[in-house]
Amino acid sequence: MFHAWVKDGAHLVPLAAGAPLERAVWIDLDRPDRDEVDTLARLGFVVPSPDAMEEIELSSRFYREGGVDYLTIVVPGDLPGGAQVSGPVTFIIGERQLVTVRHHAPRPFGTFPARAAHTSFGIADHRRIFLGLVEEITGRQADILEGIERGIDRVAATILGEEAATDNDSLKRALRTVGQEGETLARVRLGLLLSGRMLATFAAWSEARPDSAALRPFLHALQEDIQALEVHVDFLAGRLALVTDTTLGLVNVAQNTTVRMLSVVATLFLPPTLIASIYGMNFQNMPEVHTAWGYPVALVAMALSAAGSWAYFKRRGWW
Repeated sequence: MFHAWVKDGAHLVPLAAGAPLERAVWIDLDRPDRDEVDTLARLGFVVPSPDAMEEIELSSRFYREGGVDYLTIVVPGDLPGGAQVSGPVTFIIGERQLVTVRHHAPRPFGTFPARAAHTSFGIADHRRIFLGLVEEITGRQADILEGIERGIDRVAATILGEEAATDNDSLKRALRTVGQEGETLARVRLGLLLSGRMLATFAAWSEARPDSAALRPFLHALQEDIQALEVHVDFLAGRLALVTDTTLGLVNVAQNTTVRMLSVVATLFLPPTLIASIYGMNFQNMPEVHTAWGYPVALVAMALSAAGSWAYFKRRGWW
């Protein structure tokens, strides 16, 4: 699906229906089909396949071909069914146009056109639009980190508060939440890492261009933003590790308490079981077997032995 945009003063507006794509300053390809790929090929852009976009080698993510820059990073977004994923997005930077290729729906691609005029870079050309879009993506990743931090705060309040939950259901929910936040954090970390490398590559390739000096301060500021977010990711990773260890420790404490109670209950029945076993032996010379008081005495002995064991455990604080 094509989403083509043209400049209208300081704003980005959709390309008019039927207008040639050559007029667009930014062409966004959302799950392109074969006809759309062929159309871009006629404009001089080679649209990478989904498998090629998934390559993890840097030489496959950042390369130049025919005077066109191809830069691929990982961006959080949604699939058509609503599932949240982190998928690859390829930025293709030509001489006059920016082309983006994606197979999921990152939120910045929906919000950026309306906010393009208010970015630090403006929309003077397609390269500034590229940097503005990266800035929007970075802002979205910062929002995701804020959501992760709120999730960690909720879990920490559950297990570290004055009335910390220790029941199994609460601890299971806490572990599940920590796992989900950790997975999201890992995706953001990967996205920030690739974004930082992409900007470094873009800066190196742009040194020969006339506007490189004008863009250098903005590029530096954007790279510093990404580095600051990476530091924040490390901080959140440390908090996640602490919350995870604490939750697992509470699980072990709960399990140990259950096992201890079972052990105490089992120990309470050991003396009565011993007495019952003795009088269950089939020997001829057992005087108590032939007496009228043997049975009640055995019962009383078993009860007293269990009560004595309970009193001992109670005094030691094991019960």
